[in-house]
Amino acid sequence: MDRDSLQAAGLQDIASKFVSARLAAKPLKAYPGVVPRDLKTGYICQDYAIDLWPDEIRGWKVGRIPPVLEGVYHSDRLAGPIFEKSIRYSSNGEALEMRVFAGGFAAVEAEYVAVIGSDAPSGKIHWSLEEAAAMIRDLRLGLEIASSPLRTINQLGPAVIVSDFGNNAGLIVGKSIRNWRQRDLESMSCEAYIEGSSVGTGGAFRLSGGPVRSVQFMLQLAADRGRPLHAGDVIATGQTTGIHEIAPGELARIVFDGDGEVRCKAVAATA
Repeated sequence: MDRDSLQAAGLQDIASKFVSARLAAKPLKAYPGVVPRDLKTGYICQDYAIDLWPDEIRGWKVGRIPPVLEGVYHSDRLAGPIFEKSIRYSSNGEALEMRVFAGGFAAVEAEYVAVIGSDAPSGKIHWSLEEAAAMIRDLRLGLEIASSPLRTINQLGPAVIVSDFGNNAGLIVGKSIRNWRQRDLESMSCEAYIEGSSVGTGGAFRLSGGPVRSVQFMLQLAADRGRPLHAGDVIATGQTTGIHEIAPGELARIVFDGDGEVRCKAVAATA
């Protein structure tokens, strides 16, 4: 077996172990293979895992790569798939139960969620900010469940995060944001609470380039990977108040100033 085949087999094995751990809701004690050192390797591993996962992609989470690491990873953002069965919709801020991996990593993130309005042309790789903005049908309130069977996933860096579905386990999509195209990013602020205590403040202005830049990034990355975006896909454009760890049984609440709120109760995932 040549070197490329050995690497492919190793990445397939990593993907299989992550998928098995997620389906069985069992934590991983350590990274299940050779730690990927670049995003390309991480995305190859992610693609293998997508092929193994028994659900369809209906969205993507976009995460920010710390500026000090942009030169190392040659990107300002990373992405992971969000699957249909893990997306919940909330119109009145009711507390929805969302699964997290007990013994692994579990957190909530305040998100602005872009809804894609039409299928992206399969051959189009390069997108301007204006073209990306035109692809957004709606901008909504959101709460991402960032959870993985691997407790140390965030500590091991962006390529590892990418290799396990971008550290995503679900998304709550809330109300539409009125007149978002006419509003300044500074007017879109929010605050996160866990068990009634404030754990972070921020808003859309915390996203470099705003939500539109995240959609532009995702349009380009998805097309480059042969997975162009489709009408109705939801894009979690990035955390805006921080990454707030949560345990099963705890209640999270994101208050979007003047726009509404999203709430969830974390429950331990089962097989």
